[in-house]
Amino acid sequence: MPILDPNTVECFSRSADQTRRFGMRLGNLLKPGDLIGLSGDLGAGKTTLISGVAKGWGSPDPVTSPTFVLVNEYYRSDSSILFHMDAYRIGSIWEAEELDFERMLQKGPLLIEWAELIEAVLPRERLWIQMKYIDDDIRSFTLKPTGKRYTALAAEFRRSSFGV
Repeated sequence: MPILDPNTVECFSRSADQTRRFGMRLGNLLKPGDLIGLSGDLGAGKTTLISGVAKGWGSPDPVTSPTFVLVNEYYRSDSSILFHMDAYRIGSIWEAEELDFERMLQKGPLLIEWAELIEAVLPRERLWIQMKYIDDDIRSFTLKPTGKRYTALAAEFRRSSFGV
């Protein structure tokens, strides 16, 4: 039996620039309504990946961690919005339920750092990215899709990144 199911994508990045390039490939594929949950320890590269996602999605805005504001918005020329949430400081599931996920998902993709902290209130269908710090230069990413849209998204990411 394989360790990963056939829809899961595992990859390794050997630099912050490569992490951003992976993010650019993913960002190029995103549509309004897409939900990407990112989990991993501090320093795993979540914000670095999202900076690439924003660029690949088409936003010229600089990406910063929304730890203290909870949600950053990045725009592109067609007025679409990419939402970047940091759930680290959300105090409870009840507080998370107060966030307007539906509104954000109607207007654009939503990426959530520390998504495991609010997983109970997130839609079941999503792309989950588990990130791990290996050493100062190397990070691992495991993309786990749930639902047809996210299975197709992960497969397209695999094709655009690795040609398979």
